[in-house]
Amino acid sequence: MNLPNKLTVLRICMVPLFVLCMYLPISSKYIIAMIIFALASITDMLDGKIARARNLVTDFGKFMDPLADKLLVIAALTSMIEVNLVPAWIVIIIVARELAVSIMRAIAAAEGKVIAAGSSGKLKTVTQMFAIIFLLLGAHMGPGVFKTIGGVLTYIAAILTLYSGYEYFYANRKLFSDM
Repeated sequence: MNLPNKLTVLRICMVPLFVLCMYLPISSKYIIAMIIFALASITDMLDGKIARARNLVTDFGKFMDPLADKLLVIAALTSMIEVNLVPAWIVIIIVARELAVSIMRAIAAAEGKVIAAGSSGKLKTVTQMFAIIFLLLGAHMGPGVFKTIGGVLTYIAAILTLYSGYEYFYANRKLFSDM
């Protein structure tokens, strides 16, 4: 397994650690969870850069990297609903889009095709990750600029989620032409 794929697997392994931290009975749980989430997010940036720079792009990475992102973001957002850090309706939009795109990728894979992440999907993921980081900082620090920035980024992420979902389905509409 090459280094980018190891970073992807590491990100997946950090998901349960993040969730565990969200439920710790200590006052610093949000800052600890934010640090874990930020480190996991950095592995997302690193694995792609390393894979492209060293020509280590694999089908495993094309499939598992977006899946790792989805697991991380969905785990974070669903954990944050319970403590009122993010509205449930936004999480529903994000989860629905992620499931729909994952199903589309599975259909493509059954036909021997790999659908890599597009630029709007990458922007959506980055925005979601920054929203989560700022919301967790805001939860730790109390009302203020971090919470406001996190809230604004959450709404932007919801819009980008809808747009990138539309873009994926439109670009790959031929997958469904025989149905």
